[in-house]
Amino acid sequence: MGLTNKKEEQLRQMPVITSRVARSKDGKFLIHKTEIVTIRPMAYYEAVLNNSQDVQSELDQEIFEEN
Repeated sequence: MGLTNKKEEQLRQMPVITSRVARSKDGKFLIHKTEIVTIRPMAYYEAVLNNSQDVQSELDQEIFEEN
């Protein structure tokens, strides 16, 4: 039984998580590395950045008006 197109699309949008476990060179420690890779369109980050700049401008304006 295969996956539906909707489920396949959901899985494609999920972040890729890689986990690695190794021993330190001297053998005294266990090193556990987890890497999370998320791919988003640039438009998403541009919207986030523009919104944060707008919020910062509003805060600056409020501070200026208080003084």
